[in-house]
Amino acid sequence: MAEIHDEMTAKKAAHETELRALSRPTVRAGARTPWGVSQISRQYAVWVVLHSTAGHGGFHLDENANAIVHPLYRNDTGFYEEDCEWAKVAHAFPHLFTASERRSADRTLRDYYPDAYERVMGVTLLEGQSHARDRQDFERRHRNDWVVIAALNFNHKPGFVECIATLGAKRDGTDERRFLVPSSDYIIGRHGFVIDPLKHEPYDGPSSFVTWSARR
Repeated sequence: MAEIHDEMTAKKAAHETELRALSRPTVRAGARTPWGVSQISRQYAVWVVLHSTAGHGGFHLDENANAIVHPLYRNDTGFYEEDCEWAKVAHAFPHLFTASERRSADRTLRDYYPDAYERVMGVTLLEGQSHARDRQDFERRHRNDWVVIAALNFNHKPGFVECIATLGAKRDGTDERRFLVPSSDYIIGRHGFVIDPLKHEPYDGPSSFVTWSARR
């Protein structure tokens, strides 16, 4: 644990040192953005500005800077929201970001834009390297399995979880079934809980779900 703590401390110190070396001055706010009028604007470069509004924010790139962004990542508007799309800006202009931010950007691109990432980087993402790709693989493997979309502790039989499941975890009004799963079995994986037909039998008795009870 001490070694992990020391490593984290060292990375944080390196990040802060790099931040001090980067010039990100506050510039005049008031720009119109897709998220509202900017309240705080920081200039990463003359042509790259990070805007923060009352509710959200993101980067704006001028036309020349936006042309540098890889076509598979590029937004025609030149605006890139701060939750995920900021990583596209970091990929295009790595010298404007710290090593820690670049690592975070790489992870974000893998997690949220796996198809584009593979084509841009010329790689094939493996299991565990992309949340979105792992989710796609999970859905493909279990498209014909009953996957839980809602669950509650079962009031009528302690020690069990009442589960509502659909094929492939679809939520498009498709057929729903209920199952009783022992609490000891109900360990949710990263992408959901898959019903085991050999262990978890369909259930059609009294329900702990108010909405389900109202159907009857």
